[in-house]
Formats: sequence, C-alpha cells, structure tokens
Amino acid sequence: MTIASALAVYFIIWWITLFAVLPFGIRSQQESGDVVEGTEPGAPILPGLLKKAAITSVIAAIIFAFVWYLWATYDF
Repeated sequence: MTIASALAVYFIIWWITLFAVLPFGIRSQQESGDVVEGTEPGAPILPGLLKKAAITSVIAAIIFAFVWYLWATYDF
C-alpha cells in the first residue's frame, strides 16, 4: 500500500466513522426546553465537534490498523 492510498483509505474510514459518531451525546434545544427564537427546535445545543473529531480519529486509526494488517498479511 503506497502512502497516497493509505491516506485515502484512512480519510474514507475517518469520514464514515465521523457520521457514526456524530449522533452520540446530542441534546436538542427542544429536549432542553431552551429553544432560541428563529432556530430549528431540533438543533443541537452543544455539538462538541472537536471532541467528536478526536474520538473519530482514534476509532478510525484502530480500524485503519486492522485494514492495513489485513492488506499486508494477505497482499491484496
């Protein structure tokens, strides 16, 4: 696996993992009872994107290590 293909595979894994991690821990404005005028009631209060990006990076690195191991072992 070349460096370019490894980066591409990691990026794809990271992006898919991000969509899996995004919904965790979200509370909407409606659930908290504090709806700001002019916004969607289902909008999140504190999305915590930096924390989720860090969690996504760790999970994606673990998945990528597994994919890289399989790639190196079975020489696809």
